[in-house]
Amino acid sequence: MSRIDDDVAIGVVGYLMFKKVVIEGANTISSPLTYGFPAITGFLGSFHAMSRKMADDEQLSGVSLGGVLLACHDCQPQMYRANTYNNYTFNQTRNPIKKDGKTASIIEEGKCRLVMTFIVEVLSEESLTNKQQAHAMQKTKQWLQQQRMAGGSVQSMARFEPVQFFGKNDIGDVIPQLLPAFILMDAQDDFDEIIGKVQQDNPDATPLDALIDVCALHHIPETQKNGDSKWLTMSRKTGHGWLVPMPVGYQGISECYDAGVMQNVRNPEYPSQYVEAVYTLGKWVYPQRLNSVGGDNDIANAFWRYHYDAEQSLYLVTQNQDF
Repeated sequence: MSRIDDDVAIGVVGYLMFKKVVIEGANTISSPLTYGFPAITGFLGSFHAMSRKMADDEQLSGVSLGGVLLACHDCQPQMYRANTYNNYTFNQTRNPIKKDGKTASIIEEGKCRLVMTFIVEVLSEESLTNKQQAHAMQKTKQWLQQQRMAGGSVQSMARFEPVQFFGKNDIGDVIPQLLPAFILMDAQDDFDEIIGKVQQDNPDATPLDALIDVCALHHIPETQKNGDSKWLTMSRKTGHGWLVPMPVGYQGISECYDAGVMQNVRNPEYPSQYVEAVYTLGKWVYPQRLNSVGGDNDIANAFWRYHYDAEQSLYLVTQNQDF
């Protein structure tokens, strides 16, 4: 994620940390197939909007924001079930009140309460002065509390030093400040391995079959020496850590139409295209599993960025820096 109207190559000169941001009413439905934690694009979009505000600020006009590291301290989907044998249903709301003062119809959506810490890359041609760093922390804190994030509202931040600036070479210093939390990582390698195992059992299986199998628990009977049967619970995720299915973007399934051709789109001033969601596996990782830049588990690989592949019509968020 970088300023798209800038022809000059810029690099990472530091990082902004937004500590323990409490978000109420975030969208917990991340795709047609998944719910729980909001879609990654919900957070990247917020910081992209913040980056555009920087372009209009006199002191930060040469600065923009790049990749975002997501560390989740707490996530509470607002759900209810009458007993353990029922499915969960989302708690629905009837707000805001309509213009005539009457309550609105039920809005069918899923919401959650989040406590998140974000580390955001700061991009510029030159290093920021101390004055620019202080101004950036002040303005971004203000903007963060003014705008929506993953569909929710920012209610509060950490009591002490809620926004901090770290130099380019000090990224390793943020790791202790992420505790206790889990960082969302791309688990494509684990997914490839699971797909291979599923296709060994069933050569006709597709990656979608493997994704669904990851979400399933298999109860298998095992006969004991005394003749009794014991039920074992097996999962494809065993040995791979805390894996979760998640959307990582969209695949175009039609030609890209000129602006104004498609009806009922959100932004008719831009070209539009029919798409379908792209899924993979993510993994929640404890911060201490990450190392400073250059290590085996380089923290620099934990930042999510936009990637567009025009040839394959792919609109992705990825942690792959090779694109």
